[in-house]
Amino acid sequence: MTSALDVIAFGEAMMLLVADRPGPLEQAQAFYKRTAGAETNVAIGLARLGLKVGWASRLGTDSMGRYLLAAMSGEGIDCSHVVCDGAQKTGFQFKGKVLDGSDPPVEYHRKDSAASHMGVADIDEAWLLSARHLHATGVFAAISASTLPAARKTMDLMRAAGRTVSFDPNLRPTLWATPGMMRESINELARRADWVLPGLEEGTFLTGAFTPQGVARFYRERGAKLVVVKLGAQGAWFDSDSAGSGHVAGFAVAEVVDTVGAGDGFAVGVISALLDGLSVPDAVKRGSWIGARAVQVLGDSEGLPTRVELNAAGL
Repeated sequence: MTSALDVIAFGEAMMLLVADRPGPLEQAQAFYKRTAGAETNVAIGLARLGLKVGWASRLGTDSMGRYLLAAMSGEGIDCSHVVCDGAQKTGFQFKGKVLDGSDPPVEYHRKDSAASHMGVADIDEAWLLSARHLHATGVFAAISASTLPAARKTMDLMRAAGRTVSFDPNLRPTLWATPGMMRESINELARRADWVLPGLEEGTFLTGAFTPQGVARFYRERGAKLVVVKLGAQGAWFDSDSAGSGHVAGFAVAEVVDTVGAGDGFAVGVISALLDGLSVPDAVKRGSWIGARAVQVLGDSEGLPTRVELNAAGL
């Protein structure tokens, strides 16, 4: 019998190779090996805070797949629903190093990866419904024609069972056939979520609104119980059933090392706090703090705190 889980995520893990020096990727002489993936970043962050987390995916049986499975298992994540297929390959990516706080160059190698072959058949309903929360993103939905209906199905099952669902749009334009398809599909998924977590720039693209209030209103009118619009260094704007609306300031950062993964860290803070029973403003504050930590390290998950570190910060 599967023990109850706090959170489940479906998504692709990739091996991340981070350049050892700034400049074009082709000029790097060495790379640091890390894990990458929007859903897996969140899974790792929640597991480090002591939540019971399950992750469903597909990997190859190659060295990259073995590395990723060991890394995720080592975080205490339930990987019982990760299929390792010797006929498929594991995705990977390169990430450049920057010194000015800008977004680093990223090069993906994920086409036809093992995870792209996931579909509705990969959903174990009993295991899924053993969790009280599902975290979904627009990345898993965009990987292939079969992952989009799988994303819809997981969200529908959880909502029908009275569980909560969070959704981060996490736009990846290169994975969608057209911008219009991306907008339509992402907004369709967002309507299935209780908590929607867009950034302002992507929210503007998705809704046509230019203010955080307008972006939040768009999703609230379509059924979201909570919308948190990420504003980078300026913090975030929230609009909710339980706490009304308001702004939460960001946390000062001495040096921005790598912006990738900041939104995932923010999601870790918001989701964990709400599952801990904290108020919406306190959840957004925790999200902003973890997001600020994430931009101060080289990899996607190094800045994600333990529960001890979180308690020490009074969050």
